[in-house]
Amino acid sequence: MLRAQCDVLRAVLSALCGLVLLTACAAKPPLRVCADPNNLPFSNQRGEGFENKLAQMIARDAGARVQYTWWAQRRGFVRNTLRAGECDVLLGVPTAFELAQTTRPYYRSTYVFVTRSERRLQLHSLDDERLRALKIGVQMIGDDFSNSPPAHALSARGIIRNVVGYSVLGDYTKPNPPARILDAVAAGDIDAAIVWGPLAGYFATRERVPLEIAVVTPQSDSPARPFAFDISMAVRHGDKARRQMLDDFIVRRRADIDRLLAGYGVPRVDMPPQEARR
Repeated sequence: MLRAQCDVLRAVLSALCGLVLLTACAAKPPLRVCADPNNLPFSNQRGEGFENKLAQMIARDAGARVQYTWWAQRRGFVRNTLRAGECDVLLGVPTAFELAQTTRPYYRSTYVFVTRSERRLQLHSLDDERLRALKIGVQMIGDDFSNSPPAHALSARGIIRNVVGYSVLGDYTKPNPPARILDAVAAGDIDAAIVWGPLAGYFATRERVPLEIAVVTPQSDSPARPFAFDISMAVRHGDKARRQMLDDFIVRRRADIDRLLAGYGVPRVDMPPQEARR
């Protein structure tokens, strides 16, 4: 009888402790994140992206909960979310991003070549002469179809007629529109694609045929045309306390962040020595 009473007491105490923790989390302001609801591997409304997982890590670390403002990452994304005060944190922007105040970088990735493994093309350099004959897919950025750095680099080499553009916006009524360029490689519609690393690393393992990815080398064509970028979190300009909180999190949880990115196949590169010294 006494043992049964003790078991009941433990169950009650456990429930009370859980309630106290939930109450404590509810009492703290939520981590208000601006995110795209249809943009894997970064984020989606089901919380499957690595930025979703990162948001959960930050919130748990702070004893808070995550609250999303969903908006497609197209023109007006920052204006209608972060700058409008609807949310407080962006979880993946270039460190040199001018529309917000960025944290220290938490990873550095690069554009990569994507080819069908069976073809064994093993592309690495944009100076490879085979690129003049291959059908190459490149990502086009923004509503005005601005060119990505690899597209500019190919154009500078006179490689134009055999290049096919794929918008990173795509058909938003379908899942993960930026992934169509990977689908094209898998289907054989193009011979190779030059794709932003995190997108390539995630979807290359999810196509119906084996794909090979290889880092574009070197990391830049010129100082004005880099292929590798440091990626940071961001807050509104002047939000120094929140930025400091995120910087502290990045330093303390560096190993956990690295494991998270590795789990999503994000290709990462080291900063060139001359940049690391700056």
